[in-house]
Amino acid sequence: MIYDLSLNIAYDYPAAVKEARHVLRVRPRELEGQSVRSTRVTVTPQPDEAWRELDFFGNALDQLLILPGHEAFSVAMQARVEVRRALPDLEATPTVDELAAAAATARECGASGPMHFLGDSRMARKSEAVTAYARELIDPAAPAGEAVLAFASSMKADFAFAPGATTVDTPLEEAFARREGVCQDFAHVMIAALRGVGVPAAYVSGFLRTSPPPGRRRLKGADAMHAWVDVWLGPDLGWRGFDPTNGVSVLDDHVVVAIGRDYSDVAPIDGVVLTAGSQKTSHSVDVIPVGERAEA
Repeated sequence: MIYDLSLNIAYDYPAAVKEARHVLRVRPRELEGQSVRSTRVTVTPQPDEAWRELDFFGNALDQLLILPGHEAFSVAMQARVEVRRALPDLEATPTVDELAAAAATARECGASGPMHFLGDSRMARKSEAVTAYARELIDPAAPAGEAVLAFASSMKADFAFAPGATTVDTPLEEAFARREGVCQDFAHVMIAALRGVGVPAAYVSGFLRTSPPPGRRRLKGADAMHAWVDVWLGPDLGWRGFDPTNGVSVLDDHVVVAIGRDYSDVAPIDGVVLTAGSQKTSHSVDVIPVGERAEA
């Protein structure tokens, strides 16, 4: 699939911002099975300083400094991306126990090394309750790929997708206890569960193609950014994506933007602003297959 992507994020401040430093993670990644044909990022107001770099995990960063006072800030990203992922043979993967043993002894120190995705991270800490949930559902003697997909499917059935029930700062233990939340919560719970049984798991942010109901036009800006989980399935197969919100393997409907240990590694916008009061924010996303017309 070839997609035209657009992301618009806007902030309004109750008092003028005197100085702002932002880190953006909004550019789609170049990966196996995903090719970025073009990307453009526009920021308002115009930054006084701007530079691009890669973080440790290979995510594209836009570093910004804005000095003049301003009461609003916006980011617009447009990209064209081709996605062509093959469905892996999940039955041919090592068992869960074998995978956990291989991960425990892996010594690869690069960004994709499983050692970075086994322990606790800032927003994905292991807990006894979540680990117990994983042990109930994951057969240690089953092929790991099949077991992880089945676990993602179980999470979809057990948890309610409930926008507004949680916030970006809601601890995963709370979302797990309530069995509700949004894709960020689903991803954090799945990561903590898999790490609890020794399986390396990473947080992925990006875009998800959605389809309108039959007979309805696609609404411009109606989509949102999405989150799912990459799981290390051994040195041969490497990292593969699983979406617990939808209970599926990640294939051509998903477009990767950033990968990290949890949401704090991949937030679309980080930074510091000097202002007072609570800000208001909005965002919209479009994921349009090339050749398909988006109607307002």
